[in-house]
Amino acid sequence: MADEQRPLLNGSAYDPGVPIYNSSRTKKIVGSATAVSFVMLLIVMLTQWDKIVESGDPLDMASRILSKTGVVDGHIDLPWLVRSFYRNNATAVNLQHRTFGHVDIPRLREGKTAGFFWSVFTPCPKEVEGDSEYLVPNWRVRDTLEQIDIAKQLVGQYRDFKLVTTFAEFEEALETRKIASLLGVEGAHQIGDSLGVLRMYHALGVRYMTLTHTCNNAFADSGGFFEPLPPKHYGLSAFGRVLIKEMNRLGVIVDLSHVSDDTARQAFELSEAPVIWSHSSARAIWNISRNVPDDILAMIPESEKDAVVMVRLVVSSYPQSYRTIPRTTEHLIPLVDMKVNFYPSFVAAPGNATVQVVADHVDHIAKIAGKQHVGIGSDYDGIDTVPEGLEDVSKYPNLFAELYKRGWKAQELAGLAGGNILRVYKGAEKASQRIQARGVTPYADIYKARKDL
Repeated sequence: MADEQRPLLNGSAYDPGVPIYNSSRTKKIVGSATAVSFVMLLIVMLTQWDKIVESGDPLDMASRILSKTGVVDGHIDLPWLVRSFYRNNATAVNLQHRTFGHVDIPRLREGKTAGFFWSVFTPCPKEVEGDSEYLVPNWRVRDTLEQIDIAKQLVGQYRDFKLVTTFAEFEEALETRKIASLLGVEGAHQIGDSLGVLRMYHALGVRYMTLTHTCNNAFADSGGFFEPLPPKHYGLSAFGRVLIKEMNRLGVIVDLSHVSDDTARQAFELSEAPVIWSHSSARAIWNISRNVPDDILAMIPESEKDAVVMVRLVVSSYPQSYRTIPRTTEHLIPLVDMKVNFYPSFVAAPGNATVQVVADHVDHIAKIAGKQHVGIGSDYDGIDTVPEGLEDVSKYPNLFAELYKRGWKAQELAGLAGGNILRVYKGAEKASQRIQARGVTPYADIYKARKDL
């Protein structure tokens, strides 16, 4: 197993009441992350787990573990909530006090949050008849820039946050008790069919991009909403393959949530860097196209490549009759514009969506892919309903307590909390460095359907 595939276990104290990072001990041994091998850093961190005293109370044990690791959430939609309800006015929302959503600074601290990806989402453009090549102009690039802007404004407005664009900066955030703030784009429809736009997003701090949202685009096929869409490319288009190469070169992580099964298989095989599913669950537990099937999960341990499936904390169910409702892109757009992922009638029946069910998804993914390949991607502030026991970011410890009761060890829970996604983040950064060291220059490919160039 490659060094990048080992769990990064942060043995530092994340509880705000104690030192957040054992800087002196770590630096005496390893200096800096750029000066000494990643393996040595792991060894230092691994040796600190014997300090956790076993507790008979699962919630207390979860709290102890998370006080040393913190939680890194792969997908939070706070920027979209601010756009939807405050017209992107950063001064109109006070994150120091409880918001009406799922996320604010006091609850992030209560939930032992070490960092999260701020999703700079904008919805798929409305489908236009005859636009089979995705050339009708829309405002998605403008809107994405506005979402990047509001995310960065909010990060800069509070001392609790630190914008992170490198692994070293993430370590700095831990040392200074900041909540690491990373940016992720949720769909390649947001780059306007242009690799140049991707590069500009990267320059602004974006470090992952989902290949699709709930619509097909010029690069790849989507998995749709609850059921797959008719394919356009049967996976990746030729331009989509170039997109993945450019993402690998830049160090933008390839995110496979929302994509079709064919897209996921092809992208996983093609990517030179580790990939993620930033907010997906297990199809074997809940059979919808948004979730990852077992055959794709099984590709992860069988490959030398690294990956993490970050479990979505929303476990939805919907009436069987919903399967008869037409699912066109036009039908989905109002839903997305309602700032939620599900209509109320699609949500689990009372008692069905619980922390235990979410733990079932985590367990299943761990069983097929391995515990080192699972993480957390809640979708908080992009959803209007939540599972019982996971009502907001303060409730992360409840999931870890449930898994501890099921036999998960402290090191395994540390990987789930954030070690696994940080390992992948480090792996993507190192892949980018290798690719650029080979002299690979920016890809100059232009979308073949464009007529202006």
